[in-house]
Amino acid sequence: MNCLIVDDNKLARTAMRQLASHVDHLQVLDECSSAMEAYNLLQKEKVDLLLLDIEMPGMSGLELTRNLGSKAPIIIFTTVKKDYAVEAFELKVADYLIKPVSPARFIQAIDRAKEIYESNNREIQVSDLEFVFIRDNGVLKRIRTEEILYLEAMGDYVKLFTAQKFHAIHATLKSLEEKLPAGKFMRVHRSYIVALDKIEAIEDGTILIQKNNIPIADAYKSALNSKLKLL
Repeated sequence: MNCLIVDDNKLARTAMRQLASHVDHLQVLDECSSAMEAYNLLQKEKVDLLLLDIEMPGMSGLELTRNLGSKAPIIIFTTVKKDYAVEAFELKVADYLIKPVSPARFIQAIDRAKEIYESNNREIQVSDLEFVFIRDNGVLKRIRTEEILYLEAMGDYVKLFTAQKFHAIHATLKSLEEKLPAGKFMRVHRSYIVALDKIEAIEDGTILIQKNNIPIADAYKSALNSKLKLL
C-alpha cells in the first residue's frame, strides 16, 4: 500500500514519513506541501492512502477530500485540532489523528486503512461473479446473484429470497456471506444479509426491499453507510 503525505509544515511531513518508515506494508510515494499540489499529483499517480493535514493555505484538506469525491483514495486526516472530527468522519475517512502522533496510534490508523484497502481489492476481484449454486431440497440450482434480494438465517437453514420465491438452504449465514460478492452483498444484522443494489429505502433502523422490512443492527450501521453512495 503506498501513501502520499500532504502537509504545509515540513517538520510535520518529516515526522509522518518517519512513522511510515517503520511500517513494512506502507511505502511513501511522495510529499506535497499543499492540497492543490496533491490534487494535481492525484490526477497522474495511483495513490492508495492520503495522510492529509486539514488546515493549509489555499485549499484545506477537507476541501480537497470533497473535490476528489468518489475518486479519493483512502484518507487519514492528520491535524493539531479536534474541531473538525465530526465533519471529517462525515466524509467517510479511515481515521483522524491528532498531532503529534504516537507510533502506536499511527499503526492503529494504518491497520484500519489496510483493512479498507484489502476489502476494496476483494470487491474488485469478485464483483464479476454472476451466479452461485445452491442445494435446495437435494437439488443443485443455479441462482443469478442479481436475482437475490436478501438472505435470512432460520435455525440450521438460511432462506435465500428472490422476487419470485425463497430457497431453503442447509447452511450458516456466515458460510454464505463468505461466498457472495462482498461488493454486492452485506450483512446488516446477525440474521440478515442484503443485496445492496436492491435497497429501496432506509428508515428508523429498517431497510425496505420490495415491501420487506429488514432490521439493521447498530453494529453494522457505520459499515453500511460507508458502502452506500450517499449524496
